[in-house]
Amino acid sequence: MASMMDLRTWIEPVVGAAELASAFFDTGLLLVVKNYYNQTNSSSLPTSAHASETAQQKAISNFFIIYRLVDGLTPLVSAYGLAKLGDLKNRKISICVPLAGYLLSRILLLLLILLEWPIEVMYGAAVLHGLTGGYTTYWASVMALGSQGSSESRRSLRLIIIELIYGIAGFLGSIASGHLFVSFHLTYQHGTVLVSSSVALYAFCLIYSLFVLRVPKPGSPPPAASSFDKDHPDSKLADDEGDSIFPETKSPSMMVPSKLIIAMLFMGAIMYDLAVAGAMDVLPLFLLKEPLSWGPEYIGYANAAGYMIFITSFLGVFMFSKFLKDTTMIMMGIVSFSVGILIMAFVRQTYLFYVARAVMLFALIPLTTIRSLLSKQVEGSSYGKMFVLLQLSLVITGAVTLTAYNKIYQNTLGWFSGFCFLLSCGIGCLSLIPISVVACKQRTSSGSLEILTD
Repeated sequence: MASMMDLRTWIEPVVGAAELASAFFDTGLLLVVKNYYNQTNSSSLPTSAHASETAQQKAISNFFIIYRLVDGLTPLVSAYGLAKLGDLKNRKISICVPLAGYLLSRILLLLLILLEWPIEVMYGAAVLHGLTGGYTTYWASVMALGSQGSSESRRSLRLIIIELIYGIAGFLGSIASGHLFVSFHLTYQHGTVLVSSSVALYAFCLIYSLFVLRVPKPGSPPPAASSFDKDHPDSKLADDEGDSIFPETKSPSMMVPSKLIIAMLFMGAIMYDLAVAGAMDVLPLFLLKEPLSWGPEYIGYANAAGYMIFITSFLGVFMFSKFLKDTTMIMMGIVSFSVGILIMAFVRQTYLFYVARAVMLFALIPLTTIRSLLSKQVEGSSYGKMFVLLQLSLVITGAVTLTAYNKIYQNTLGWFSGFCFLLSCGIGCLSLIPISVVACKQRTSSGSLEILTD
């Protein structure tokens, strides 16, 4: 009976099913948009193949600029309030409300395909998705739930396990999505089975979260440290540097380093996410154009290759967390992404794309480990608010990045389409600076504690 109750505390079934649904939706939306603008261009005045492809690329790019801006910025209205409710009342609130938004917005895409609505309907779907908290609230709440159920020194491993489930589901969904889009559809309406599967999976997630999932009561402390934790390189820092930023629990002398660490972690996360999000925003467009000109199946394989990073990043944390500090793992991940995206800028053949993806094998480690470090600076009752503030910071930065990168991509399309990837490489390298400050601060604090102990 006890083991069954423990199983009901696992968020992994929701994470896995939701990401499988998301992989179906992402591929479906991209290809529905491509087909829509392909038909629009075909019905217009005849032009050369190159001019037609350029016009289609710009049309798809402009659609996703607006769609992602709306989808990213509307959570600003509700995300913090939902996260606060989750911290104070019940974590289910900040998980189930976004899942309901996911479900309804995906139903709109299905209706668009079946009823042949204009593609602009998806802007309304993005508003609905965003107002219910969107990915910002959903993922912050999942990370808060994972943090609340783990001890400090095992937290990086706990969060990367959740990311691993996310990645495996995304990998499987991406492999299947291209084939489902092409092979299974109703009459001439491509994507019906793919998007219907996405809707069904989101319905499962919502039902499971409402009626099966059990979450800790608000303010419940994380589990006590285990013997593994005592040997962890960061265990002493976790115990001595300050588990909270609140004055009533820490002395004034410990407040300044905690605030500096939080600020530097936020800065590092924002800069790194800017580099990653910008590159990933234009990558699908890059794959659709010459010389690659990939179709649905190859797009699915490309997405699957991206999800493999979740597995390799998990293995990296699993192996290296036993003897490397969190800040070292973060910098290792940043270098991995920066070198990989540099290679991506010069991809002209299929095999080189997979080489670039392989080099990015630890690219997921930085943001997950930054969240782990942040959770060690606040009390458990503030995990949701801290994570949603980080997520909102990333969303605001991402909105600016989305517009800038898409416009840069459009303007450099004719002479060097990989320029955006070079830009991401540079920004990724710059994100090493704030993380280095955190590492130095932790080393200084550790040295001071050793002197006091002696």
